[in-house]
Parts: sequence; structure tokens; C-alpha cells
Amino acid sequence: MRLLARCPRCRHEMELVLSDADKRKQCQRCGRLFKVPEPESLQKALRRLEEASAKVYVDEKGNLYG
Repeated sequence: MRLLARCPRCRHEMELVLSDADKRKQCQRCGRLFKVPEPESLQKALRRLEEASAKVYVDEKGNLYG
């Protein structure tokens, strides 16, 4: 399974692997370090997305938007 992450500084979108979850990653464009949410938070977001049938965004703190 692959993950999409967006840098909180420059908004660059990166494709990550599931093993990157709950780790700090460095943006490929601007170099900022940010934390990828843990798998449990990702599953919660996916369930919310299915329920809402709309876009849901998760920030680096695990907060859900959408």
C-alpha cells in the first residue's frame, strides 16, 4: 500500500510506502521534516472518507479536515 503525503510548508505531494507511517520524513522539494501519521490515524481517516464520500485531509498532527 502506498501513501500520499503533502509537505506542510511547500505543499509538495510525495508518494510514500506504508512503512513510512509514524515516522518523520523530509520533503523532497524544500527539505522540511514532518511527521507522517501513524497507521491507526490513517485507518480512522479512511473510514471517515468512506462515510463522508468526500475528501478528508489529515495534517501532521493527525487532525482531520473535510
